[in-house]
Amino acid sequence: MIKVFGHTAPDTDSTGSPIIWAWYLTEVRKTPARAFLQGEPNTEAAWMLTRWNLDKPEIISDVAKGDQCVIVDTNNPAELPPSINDADVIEIIDHHLLAGGIKTGVPINITIRPLACTATIMHDLIGDDMSRAPDGVKGAMLTCILSDTLEFRSPTTTAHDRAVAETLAADLGVNITDYANEMFAAKSDVSAFGEDALLRMDSKEYQLGGKQLRISVLETTAPQVLLDRKEALIAAMPAVAAADGADEVLLFIIDILNEEATLLLQNDLVREIARKSFGATATGDSVVLPGIMSRKKQIIPALAL
Repeated sequence: MIKVFGHTAPDTDSTGSPIIWAWYLTEVRKTPARAFLQGEPNTEAAWMLTRWNLDKPEIISDVAKGDQCVIVDTNNPAELPPSINDADVIEIIDHHLLAGGIKTGVPINITIRPLACTATIMHDLIGDDMSRAPDGVKGAMLTCILSDTLEFRSPTTTAHDRAVAETLAADLGVNITDYANEMFAAKSDVSAFGEDALLRMDSKEYQLGGKQLRISVLETTAPQVLLDRKEALIAAMPAVAAADGADEVLLFIIDILNEEATLLLQNDLVREIARKSFGATATGDSVVLPGIMSRKKQIIPALAL
């Protein structure tokens, strides 16, 4: 059986894409596969599972030697099981930059395309066999695309992402605006999560100027709910960074509707990063960054120290 999984701290794309590809491998390619997760899905991803009556994939902490694996929505070893290079990786499908570091015993299929969402790539790879996909698979695909594009607001959005989403929505009889509003309401409900969990919920590791950073984003239609917890979030950062082997946590609260980010400024180092990266000068504990929506396209490429 092939194991299909995405990155740690699974968001919607890293929850839905393993489900989509496991269906394709099993039902179309006739190679039995199962979707797995590396951690609990975020609130939007959990909503997607309920909305489309999909079983939550089993959570794994590692893989074993000889396990056949397909990696989706990442190719970064830092976001993969510790023993990934002992497993038998047979395929990678992703839309992020090529990180390097994954070793394979034989040549494999690798598909990395500059699209906003892994699920869009899968739609293309599945091709005419999409007509065989159940509504749950199509619904997961639509949710992934709308999540990664923030309903086409993100600068990562391509015309192709939008066209695929519109095709899926028409097929499912879904109004994109109404559906996206439901998704974002689920994403914005973080009342059940403590500060540590919020700082890790959607985060990536990144090295900058000799510093190891955890770059966290929280996308929401209700940013004030998170800003009201600003002091507690800042207070939790040192312990989270220490536990995760990082020097600092950078938290960007993404306001989906107003298309801007608020970066929390817990110390002078982060203020300096904000100044050099975004030209933002502030003496308080936060700064608003107009137009900043995407970690992949606007935040990480801009980081400087």
